[in-house]
Amino acid sequence: MSSISGVSASSYADYGKIASGKRVQTSADGAAELSIIEKEDAQARGYDAGANNIGSAQDMLRVADGALDGITDHLQRIRELAVQASNTAVLSDSDRASIQKEVDQLKQGIADIAANTAFNTKNLLDGSNMEFRFATDGNGASVTVNTGNATLEALGIADFDVTGDFDITDIDEALSIVTSQRSSAGAQSNALEHAYNYTTGAALNTRASKSRLEDLDIPEAISELKKKQTLEQYKLMMQKKQMEHNVNRMRNMFT
Repeated sequence: MSSISGVSASSYADYGKIASGKRVQTSADGAAELSIIEKEDAQARGYDAGANNIGSAQDMLRVADGALDGITDHLQRIRELAVQASNTAVLSDSDRASIQKEVDQLKQGIADIAANTAFNTKNLLDGSNMEFRFATDGNGASVTVNTGNATLEALGIADFDVTGDFDITDIDEALSIVTSQRSSAGAQSNALEHAYNYTTGAALNTRASKSRLEDLDIPEAISELKKKQTLEQYKLMMQKKQMEHNVNRMRNMFT
């Protein structure tokens, strides 16, 4: 075995493993193990990406829920005004017309929220993008998120007008639709939380398996290295004595 200053090439390789903390660095250290390590690394990275996607889906649902909460406030105020406008014994036509102006402003507010609520440029509540698919790992698994439709037309109040014949139950039905969409968002968020916990747990377990194959037991490696170095030194010493013995024998032959 070749040596440089008493340190063999294999010892240098051992030093490299100790410095990196990796038992398997190349295919020469274990072709089968390296193949498994690379596959598990790819799988763990896929789980990481999936966890990030799930986090984005949860953020999307939070944005949608916050917007729906604002729409709920608008609808509650419209209902109050509708109840007020129902008092025909006291209110005149001009009074109801004034109430309708506020109703129209609130309806416009709902329309604006539905039209402008977006996540990463994707509209969430205008009916154009009601279903979103998110990959949850690197193996093809995915979840679908629905955000709903909160336009005036979808809520059935586009033509709601307190100056003529109107039905307060139209607002109640609109509130029911929004509440249902918020409940759906909450249920989906809970499901995503379970998916996130599974995905992050799977990534952790996959990395633990990878670590068992790849990582070096450094104290044991150092102990083995010292044993190897001691044997190499002993071998060099014996080689040196053998060379000295041969030299002395040659000298004796010519004297």
